[in-house]
Amino acid sequence: MEDFKEKLPIIIAVIIVIALMALAYYFLVVHKDIYYTQIDNTKIEEVSKSDDMKYQYTLTAYDKNGNKKEVQFKTTRELREGAYLELEVMQLRGVIKWKEVQPEELPDEVKKVMNI
Repeated sequence: MEDFKEKLPIIIAVIIVIALMALAYYFLVVHKDIYYTQIDNTKIEEVSKSDDMKYQYTLTAYDKNGNKKEVQFKTTRELREGAYLELEVMQLRGVIKWKEVQPEELPDEVKKVMNI
């Protein structure tokens, strides 16, 4: 029994470290937030002439509840003016994926804040 009591702090520490690693993995690799934005080509800048990702957008985006966030992402080309995008955003990596969506696909709260 005393042997177990001596090892208990080590066991607890190992459990805490494993839990923290699992939490970090979730937020850094698995967890993605979805945001919605509209393309405004006045908010684009050319960042490279030789790299594949030549353009960078800085736009205001909204989550499904209408909460606002400024996002930046790079593209290979200038996108269609006024197009609506669904963005996959990770905590540290930023926008990792985007796709064009139709206005009727936007959540109701997003439509309200974007006046659609």
